[in-house]
Amino acid sequence: MHTIALFGAGKIGESITALLTSSGRYRVKVCDGDLNAAVRIAQAWPNAEPHTLDLSDKSSVMKLLSGCSTVLSALPFSCNAMIAEAASLCGVNYADLTEDVKTTQYVANVAANSNTWFMPQCGLAPGFISMAGAHLLTLFDHVDSLELRVGALPLYPTNKLKYNLTWSTVGLINEYCNPCEVIKDGQISTVPPLQGHEVLSLDGDEYEAFNTSGGLGTLCQSLLGRVRKLGYKTIRYPGHRDLMSFLLHELRYTDDRDALRAVFERSIPTTTQDKCIILAEAKGTIGGRYVQKTYASTVYHQNIAGRHFGAIQVTTAAGICGVVDLALTGALGQRKGLLKVEEINLKTFLANEFGKYFLDQKALSDL
Repeated sequence: MHTIALFGAGKIGESITALLTSSGRYRVKVCDGDLNAAVRIAQAWPNAEPHTLDLSDKSSVMKLLSGCSTVLSALPFSCNAMIAEAASLCGVNYADLTEDVKTTQYVANVAANSNTWFMPQCGLAPGFISMAGAHLLTLFDHVDSLELRVGALPLYPTNKLKYNLTWSTVGLINEYCNPCEVIKDGQISTVPPLQGHEVLSLDGDEYEAFNTSGGLGTLCQSLLGRVRKLGYKTIRYPGHRDLMSFLLHELRYTDDRDALRAVFERSIPTTTQDKCIILAEAKGTIGGRYVQKTYASTVYHQNIAGRHFGAIQVTTAAGICGVVDLALTGALGQRKGLLKVEEINLKTFLANEFGKYFLDQKALSDL
């Protein structure tokens, strides 16, 4: 039985604990600055124990990692540099959910000098969407473009934004404000967030999509020289982008993200009645013909071991648990240093105990 140190006892931390402990193959140290939050989660699941996390004291962090094979960070991206350093010093594997590009670059540098593996950006987007996109590329003789789209959406929106909080507010605002990496004309470049607006129709419902930061993870570096065009956009209900642009640019909340976070968390309710739309589209040549291939799937909120979890909780937790389980059980070979999610075979992941939460036979059969 592997012992995992889980840093972060929020909504995602709870779903990670649920998946790992209910498998019967993992023991989880639930660690958080708020001990009560850690206790609440640990008491609900077998083989889980609560611990106080003090990130200002590296020695205490390293003590928490003692006896653990891996540390999973479900904390804001700003915490992950120090956690990665502690993992390297303790000889512990590391995985996180960050969407922040600079943080991932820092983790990669730590990984280069470590004897264990480091796998950042392991959730839904970045994360699973990279595996889906990489799988599409294997179907072509030559790939021209890869476009990735993901949206975590409430099923019953009632406000003007047509949105409910389903995950990290800090991460959400970060995606809306930071430059977005793309490949354009074969070169890595950046485009502004909230731009590139387009209208989508999926299963008869209308959505919009626009540039957001971080969703590609390390794909730009992985696919440089292989595709002419690569991009990522977030899916929302129509009208959301314009209101966010008004808040960020006309009211200038882009210069005061903490204030916008306070407004959101005061005024926008959370929900676990949600869905996650996953859409990857590649174009290229197969046997001399120009062809389009699409992976399209929707994951809904559901029960796990008798408890209800939102779709974004399920997909984010299943993403990181699945890839970590594959690494720890040897399915990825003996590895050390930086592991990229897009290097993991999609079908291998979907066959995993945790990856099965993404399994959509129709999405695969369509290919």
